[in-house]
Amino acid sequence: MKLSVIRRACGSLRIHPGSRVSGLSHRCPPVAPAGRRSTLRAASGSTGGGTSPKVAVNFGKKSWRGDGFESNSPLKEVVQSTKEAMVALQRSHPSIQPLLAIIQAGEDDSLLEINKKMAGKIGLNVTQICLAEECSEDEIVEELLKLNEDPRVHGVYLHLPQASLTSRVLDTLKPEKDIDGITDLNVGRLARGDLSKGFLSPTASAVLDLLVKHDAPLEGKNALLVGGEGPVALALQCLIEKSGMVAVKINWSSTSLQRQLMQADAVVLLGTGNMDVPSTWFRPGTAIIRCEPNMEPVEHATEISSKFELWYLTAAYRTQNVVHSCCRWIQEKQYRPWLLRSLKLQPLTPVPSDIEISRAQIPKPVNQLAEEVGLLPEELEAYGRNKAKVRLSLLDRLHTQPDGKYVLVAGITPTPLGEGKSTVTIGLVQALSAHLKLNSFACLRQPSQGPTFGVKGGAAGGGYAQVIPMEEFNLHLTGDIHAITAANNLVAAAIDARMLHEATQSDKALFNRLVPSVNGVRRFSPIQISRLRRLGFNKTDPASLTPQEVSTFVRLDLDPSTITWQRVVDTNDRFLRKITVGQASTEKGQIRETGFDIAVASEIMAILALADSLEDMRNRLARMVVGTSRAGQPVTTEDLGVSGALTVLMKDAIKPTLMQTLEGTPVFVHAGPFANIAHGNSSVLADKLALKLVGRDGFVVTEAGFGADIGMEKFFNIKCRASGLRPNVVVLVATVRALKMHGGGPNVSAGAPLPKEYIDENLSLVAGGCHSNLRKQIQIAHLFGVPVVVALNVFKTDTQAEIEHVCQIAKECGASDAVPCHHWAQGGRGSLELAQAVNEAANRPGNFQFLYDIEMPIAEKIRTIAQKVYGADDIELSPTAKDKIDYYNQQGYGLLPICMAKTHLSLSHMPDKKGAPTGFVLPIRDVRASIGAGFIYPLVGTMSTMPGLPTRPCFYDIDLDPVTEEITGLF
Repeated sequence: MKLSVIRRACGSLRIHPGSRVSGLSHRCPPVAPAGRRSTLRAASGSTGGGTSPKVAVNFGKKSWRGDGFESNSPLKEVVQSTKEAMVALQRSHPSIQPLLAIIQAGEDDSLLEINKKMAGKIGLNVTQICLAEECSEDEIVEELLKLNEDPRVHGVYLHLPQASLTSRVLDTLKPEKDIDGITDLNVGRLARGDLSKGFLSPTASAVLDLLVKHDAPLEGKNALLVGGEGPVALALQCLIEKSGMVAVKINWSSTSLQRQLMQADAVVLLGTGNMDVPSTWFRPGTAIIRCEPNMEPVEHATEISSKFELWYLTAAYRTQNVVHSCCRWIQEKQYRPWLLRSLKLQPLTPVPSDIEISRAQIPKPVNQLAEEVGLLPEELEAYGRNKAKVRLSLLDRLHTQPDGKYVLVAGITPTPLGEGKSTVTIGLVQALSAHLKLNSFACLRQPSQGPTFGVKGGAAGGGYAQVIPMEEFNLHLTGDIHAITAANNLVAAAIDARMLHEATQSDKALFNRLVPSVNGVRRFSPIQISRLRRLGFNKTDPASLTPQEVSTFVRLDLDPSTITWQRVVDTNDRFLRKITVGQASTEKGQIRETGFDIAVASEIMAILALADSLEDMRNRLARMVVGTSRAGQPVTTEDLGVSGALTVLMKDAIKPTLMQTLEGTPVFVHAGPFANIAHGNSSVLADKLALKLVGRDGFVVTEAGFGADIGMEKFFNIKCRASGLRPNVVVLVATVRALKMHGGGPNVSAGAPLPKEYIDENLSLVAGGCHSNLRKQIQIAHLFGVPVVVALNVFKTDTQAEIEHVCQIAKECGASDAVPCHHWAQGGRGSLELAQAVNEAANRPGNFQFLYDIEMPIAEKIRTIAQKVYGADDIELSPTAKDKIDYYNQQGYGLLPICMAKTHLSLSHMPDKKGAPTGFVLPIRDVRASIGAGFIYPLVGTMSTMPGLPTRPCFYDIDLDPVTEEITGLF
């Protein structure tokens, strides 16, 4: 392969000003003549003296073929084996071409030409980075850093003067690309005898081959290494000793040089020397290999190769290392078995506060956790010590890897206090990974800061089943919600600005500003061309539009009364629920009423949770409808010209965040959509990444918001449709407290003491709740063909009789199993029964099915959910709801799934109706659409998308120690 061709293949490698890429024009210098007296002089400062010691030796009376490939030669064997490895590599991975990068100082020389010739013979790609002869250390390091991070480069050859191979330069070179074996790590591996990851020095390997060829076996022979320092000399000494020879190293200035030369069976002359050595100092028949080009031969010693043979052999071993490096790189990309080291728990009684427990456990560094679960360093973007984003390239790397088992944690209809789905999720994965030694990942939603500072507190789990550090989990995390806030509010700003400009400018003025003339040329941007095509204008020249086409293009003509897009903030702020904007005189009377939602209620959050790639997210963001024109046409973010900017704001948020549980098991935290107006599940991408990482026999455990009638139904009908994934098991979380409520117990209110019925044993209330709400939720899961394991989240007030009663009735109601869980007090060990039950249920054959056909009419899909899931007799559509359904059908949105927005406190639309109500008609007061997210959401009752603060919010107890920077008061 010629370098010009190779250069095209690697054209994106940067060559800096002052550098150049050399051709293949040089020839090798002639062999030095023999003489009676040997003057051993090294060419000081010669290029290539560092990583490739130059060997100049003659055959004596032997002949040398110019191509170096006579039969049975070591060179032929190395080249042949390397070619075979290359053929096998390209047969299995035809798109991958091993690449050798050469950093050189100055012009090409003979040795460099031989290396390029050998690379061509093997079929490697080669790229040369030619620096000035007097290049600085900084220049070399800069080039190395680029090559280190370039995935196309599989080996780096430093063809530089010895003086340039400083410790800083060698420390910069990645050991896995060090095909000359000169980094400290590779030399250390050789010394230790661990060659599974490192590389042998090509020069040392070539020298040893020639010694074996000259005088096998070598065991017990004496080899003298004269002069030379550095990694090549160390590698050679180590390799010679491992061959069974006795290796002695001596300096040129040593007084015992003559005696040592006379005793040696083989002499390897290294480094810089400047002295006359009589030929009588060498014992007749001594094998001599000289590692400098300007040394004359010794008259009666046996010089066992020509310099060309050794140079070619060194180059052959170098190319072999490149191929090996490429093969290792490919192997690294394959699925890796987990080497998870769990963290030990020492549960205390009584159980301390969540933040005390979290702070008492020291998390593993996130890069260590990532390595343990098979992530590559380049797939990780660390955010401090404890958390990191994971790149989506993982899906491409493991696309052939079978998925693990998929487990959904849902719950019965909860009390206002919540029933602990998050703690069950975390306790289950701790039990699976840390105790049963089964790979498992938890996939959780990112919590909003509104509840954290409001009344509910954080969402990191609780007790000894938590994600840690819980402060980082609950506050900011990696900024995804802030990115959503910025993107959402950019859309809101674009809407109001566009309406202002359209109201105050003519068509011509708008056109001139939207499509400005730059240097006398007017061009449409790509997003504007997309709008023209949607309008049916197949034109790209701005001058070709007619006045009517210009008007249609520049005017969105948004009807303010139809705008559904609101601004967001991640704080509970009831006074932003309804606001008036545009009151400043600069807005020229463009006043309208609008409001704020909490950030996690933004459609952008739902899109983040449902997108399966960056491209899919870009397309979904472009499809978001913000309102309608006065002509009744939907207006999208693409029409506003803002969808590309939204993607830029969200480009990092699409990557899931890796964290860990208290027992060191992995967790993905990603997305956190509302469970009423959205689907209330963590992201599709987090689940997909985790399912690849855990392997065929592993488990991914994810959680659905609210009760199974809401979160689980949406998980199946919306998320599973979007992802193509199919669950193996549903874990249905219940508590004695919630079951008593559904069995007829008094109301439960957040912040108020529990009535005595919830503290004292009451089997009658428990049974009532089991036979009503628990039975119904199990039946809902069975509608989808998924087995159910009931997890009873045990509280300290629960009695043994109540626990056994729940488990018995749950199995009678159709659960595959029902087990008590003590993870809050004991960690993973307290959920071992649950883990075993889930493992058993997941291995049973499934028969997953959707609840409704997506092609059913919108009203029929709503009716199916109301009747089969909620237990309603029928639905009642308001006139507004009917009109909206007709409009959505007209716009082609009729094939979207349904996302019911109703209270989570009852199976019905009436929060005070507990158990399993029947005989009611479900009222649908309005129907709205999240076109970008991809669902229709009917409103059952009034949904608040901006929570308010209570009289005494959580923030009263939250503070920071200014000395230790420790946070107090989070829970």
